[in-house]
Amino acid sequence: MALTMEGYRPRLMDAHISGMMKAFGAVCVEGPKWCGKTWTSLSHADSAFDVGDKSGGFQNRMLASMDPDVALRGAEPRLIDEWQEAPAIWDAVRAEVDSSAAKGRFILSGSSTPRAKGVMHSGAGRIGSVRMRTMSLFESGDSGGQASLRDIFGRGLSMTDCGETGLERLAHLAVRGGWPGSIGLGGDLCGLVPRDYLEKAARDAARLDGRERDSEKMRMLIRSLARNESTLAGKEALKRDMMGSDGERISDNTLSEYLDCLGRMFLTDDQPSFSPNSRSSVRVGKSGKRHLADPSLAVAALEMGAEGLVRDLKTFGFIFEAMCARDLRIYAEASGGRLSHYRDGNGNEIDAVVEMRDGSWGAFEAKLGADGVDEAAENLLRIAKLLERNGARPPSALCVVCGAARYAYRRPDGVHVAPLTSLRD
Repeated sequence: MALTMEGYRPRLMDAHISGMMKAFGAVCVEGPKWCGKTWTSLSHADSAFDVGDKSGGFQNRMLASMDPDVALRGAEPRLIDEWQEAPAIWDAVRAEVDSSAAKGRFILSGSSTPRAKGVMHSGAGRIGSVRMRTMSLFESGDSGGQASLRDIFGRGLSMTDCGETGLERLAHLAVRGGWPGSIGLGGDLCGLVPRDYLEKAARDAARLDGRERDSEKMRMLIRSLARNESTLAGKEALKRDMMGSDGERISDNTLSEYLDCLGRMFLTDDQPSFSPNSRSSVRVGKSGKRHLADPSLAVAALEMGAEGLVRDLKTFGFIFEAMCARDLRIYAEASGGRLSHYRDGNGNEIDAVVEMRDGSWGAFEAKLGADGVDEAAENLLRIAKLLERNGARPPSALCVVCGAARYAYRRPDGVHVAPLTSLRD
């Protein structure tokens, strides 16, 4: 009998986890703290062991560290929550999975990754990994779902009135973010969660693995990532932002270590570069777009609120692009796809590229206001033709994702237009 919690909002990742449990002896569900990993994992489990339980002076952690098999004893599927606090559990699960051909026996959930997951074995072929993210607008109930990714790639969108969404509403959704525990919070309350989250995250990242790092430099790095949200900012820009008043230069190794800490805590979620499978000599950029785990973290790091975003539309534009990237990634992955971006040496750029499992791909531009639709559509058509002329397979879909827009539809030139608050998988 699954341990589904009362009030659990189903996630698009549920189906993927179910599929992975049919293919692997164990599944590891990873992602940032408070994104909903535990509740989602519980809905697939018949028993649970919480390594991070504070009861008895963290007795579970001590027991699991001394004898990892303690965590494995119980009805299966067995959830072992925050397994990384007793890393030996990984090898214990791997060994137990090897002892039987049964599938879906264990679920490991964790909010940080040890440098080496398995002392003896990586878990390849035994433990499947699932990356979980904060909620998309469709999952949180803030998208009506009138414009599905399947329709955009398939039969196309028909003219649909999706209702009015103003900038103030979008700004609220950006400040609140996709944290399940924040759904329903209004006004200034919803901004308290990501601000508190960031403060604790900077402190925890500075002490990851028991090593002491400069927590103030970690905060400056997070703020720099927020200032460079949805951009291709290089290491030099990040290092400059970390220097502080003492003028101390930051080495490449230090920056890489700090970025590694944030990555292992799933606080960053960069968007890789798209490879168009082109035989041309056009130089395609390889750098990923930088994103924090949720747009609300960038807003919090910049010390902005909903009113500030509406007054600063340039910054709001980057945050809106991050919201689009978060949601498109979740919708694409629900169908086995992936999200990337495109930029070549001539400055041609596509905000988001969705690649599906069958090899088809679609190009998406994010525009906060409906007044930018024509320009964005022309850009998509121009780059699509450029890529085709240079040997790339043609896109299966072109779409402009809007913020303050009311209708989802397909233009005469074939480009789809959809409000972000109408999208779904």
